[in-house]
Amino acid sequence: MNKEGLTFKLLTIDYLDEIAFFGKQLNPKLTLNEVKEYQKQMFELPTYFCFGLFIEEKLIGISSGWITIRLYSGKQLEVDNVTIDKDIQSKGYGKKFFNFIEVWAKQNNCKTIELNTYVENSRSHKFYFNLGYSILGFHFWKQL
Repeated sequence: MNKEGLTFKLLTIDYLDEIAFFGKQLNPKLTLNEVKEYQKQMFELPTYFCFGLFIEEKLIGISSGWITIRLYSGKQLEVDNVTIDKDIQSKGYGKKFFNFIEVWAKQNNCKTIELNTYVENSRSHKFYFNLGYSILGFHFWKQL
């Protein structure tokens, strides 16, 4: 715990209901049951981690993370589903959360952190630029 009462933890499936609350905030088109089911499936993956940011004992933010290896970057942490409780955003918690995540990635021998953000989410673009991230390419997807 730091002087502001912030704690960074790896979350387990025991936190499923709390994690789902944040997942629903981030993905309002999904039902709570869909979020929980996807989250259960994520926890089954061997390289998946779920990070939590707490003030005292209250979970205020989550991020998913996967350890991957890419030819262009080596071992990396790919973060996703990053959210801070919408009621307390823009108070510096996201920056502190990413500081914890970066320390964790270095401790786990990752050379880089990679993430995606939606094109229309300009607030997140500014946030990540301010943390020193840069745009590397385009993210393509095809719905099947």
